Amino acid sequence: MKNIFTSLFLLVFITTAWSQKVEIPVDTTVTTKHSVTINSKNIDYTATTGMQPLWNNDGEPIASLFYTYYKRSNIKNTENRPLVISFNGGPGSASVWMHIAYTGPRVLKIDDEGFPIQPYGIKENPHSILDVADIVYVNPVNTGFSRPIPDEEGEVDKEKFFGVDADVKYLAEWLNTFVSRNNRWLTPKYLIGESYGTTRISGLALELQNSQWMYLNGVILVSPTELGIERDGPVGIANRLPYFAAAAWYHDALPAELQNKELEDLLEEVENYTINELTPVLVKGGFTETSKKEAAAKKMAYYSGISKEVILQNNLDVDYRYFWKELKRKDGVTVGRLDSRYLGIDAKEAGDSPDYNAELTSWLHSFTPAINHYLRNDLNFETDLKYFMFGPVHPWDRSGNNTGENLRQAMAQNPNLDVLIQSGYFDGATTYFNAKYTMWQLDQSGKLKDRLSFKGYESGHMMYLRAEDLKNANEDIREFIENSLPEDGAPAKY
Repeated sequence: MKNIFTSLFLLVFITTAWSQKVEIPVDTTVTTKHSVTINSKNIDYTATTGMQPLWNNDGEPIASLFYTYYKRSNIKNTENRPLVISFNGGPGSASVWMHIAYTGPRVLKIDDEGFPIQPYGIKENPHSILDVADIVYVNPVNTGFSRPIPDEEGEVDKEKFFGVDADVKYLAEWLNTFVSRNNRWLTPKYLIGESYGTTRISGLALELQNSQWMYLNGVILVSPTELGIERDGPVGIANRLPYFAAAAWYHDALPAELQNKELEDLLEEVENYTINELTPVLVKGGFTETSKKEAAAKKMAYYSGISKEVILQNNLDVDYRYFWKELKRKDGVTVGRLDSRYLGIDAKEAGDSPDYNAELTSWLHSFTPAINHYLRNDLNFETDLKYFMFGPVHPWDRSGNNTGENLRQAMAQNPNLDVLIQSGYFDGATTYFNAKYTMWQLDQSGKLKDRLSFKGYESGHMMYLRAEDLKNANEDIREFIENSLPEDGAPAKY
């Protein structure tokens, strides 16, 4: 491995949350050379890790963002070489999950279902999209090694970073600098975000167009949030049932005639019931006829794996946390929030919610040592900064979340912009059915529906942790990129 170190040494000291003064390399890069075998073909590439500053109007750095940029080698013309810009969520989550478990050239050493194994570490990703696109993983302020830079009084203006709109605006500015520095203006560009990252990139799609005059070819929403699209009340309650059915199916908690169905066939049946029968019952609330309420509770029990009595006790409104506690209560375990395949053990079997998120503790078990070792030892990025898997970004201003409308408007303005949605059926945090609902409600006119597509997987929030879905989901992205690239010379017009 050849190491090339370059830097523009602008170093500052800040006092961190744990009262330790550490050196922040505000503008620096380290580049290393590697290779990976993807779909049986050897791919040479460079990996550049670095800190790139964000400036205020006076040209002073107010933050430095850590990123990792993978670029395929021996590509003479990057005009037709796509660039995928990758964000994770939280808000406050590092860009680690998709980096070393999904699209990047290296993935975690985990078992085929995504559970941690030792020794920890990484291995080659034979399904990475690096064969068809270069990738940059961006860590927003206070995630990964990214940090705000205090002013002369030692203060940080949190309002510049920690909110739906602020997050989008400063990241668009940062991306303009990155694209310019790396000579990627002519490149087809894609945004991919996971969880809250889907809120981020939906807002960025329009912000990049309107404020940076940067137009995209695609947006990939992985386990999307609600994007400001309302679904409170009866719709929000009803929309839980298809996920309940998926989780119950995985844990063999359904009647035999349902358990014997293919998952997608079962879910189609539950979705139809949810839309056509359950939602109208819930709309009438306490004025629903007793017989209809009883019938709905019976059907919900049939599809969810929890008892009719419990459902009636909750007035048909069984929330997610109660479901995670109740589904396998008799077995003495809880099920995970972000991925209900995972099991947890509580101090008491009684109660209305789990003590902890079983899936997240499992993921941190394998991700944290792997990313810290990989960045410092394989990519040669040296720093004493703590790598924030989850950083301090609160309070987060969630007001004015119009990111779904932002994405629709970006699509309307840009005929070349397509959207792919990916969801795991066992995700109880950003459920697959709510992802479908978001897609259906994104454009009320229906004129953009041919540019919106959905893919589901038999796993959870991070569907790529399951070996089969790592392969399938990357292939879906690969096909999306290839299909969304216009032919040479084709005009962008309606």
